[in-house]
Amino acid sequence: MRILQKLVLDIDADAAWRALHSPAALAELYGPLLHVESMATGGLPTRWTDGADAPVRYSTFGLGLGAHLISVHDRQRTDAHGDVRILRDCGIPLTGPLASLDVWDHQMAVAPAPGDPSRTLWRERLVIGGLAAPALWGPLWAVWQWRGTRLRRLAPTWAFEPEREPAADD
Repeated sequence: MRILQKLVLDIDADAAWRALHSPAALAELYGPLLHVESMATGGLPTRWTDGADAPVRYSTFGLGLGAHLISVHDRQRTDAHGDVRILRDCGIPLTGPLASLDVWDHQMAVAPAPGDPSRTLWRERLVIGGLAAPALWGPLWAVWQWRGTRLRRLAPTWAFEPEREPAADD
């Protein structure tokens, strides 16, 4: 079963890509409804890197919802509009209601929006499978709609100018 989302966000693709790799941006995206907490000693990293695994725990209003192993893998491809960067979480829910799923494949792709490179075309695909997938599809679809609203609202706040290296003649 699949949940798809396609949005144009008011942020450039480089800033969206940085946000995809930020545990703080993830926590902000799900807050205040869901709280994301690291299960690893030392807490969440400041940035997820390709090949990283991060066990996290979700809760809402003090009620635990379960744990999830986020497994980050990056790739890049080119389509008709140019370069597309993809972050794939092929981890798996460990405990809680989602642990009844046999398949969890979440991919998020960012690219400059066609006709407006100052904006981002954000595409997302969540594939779930298992006996409980039909029962969980509806609640997950609702969370993804809420998530899309949060993405549109928060994306502009993720933009910043990274520090530049001084030029040789500075």
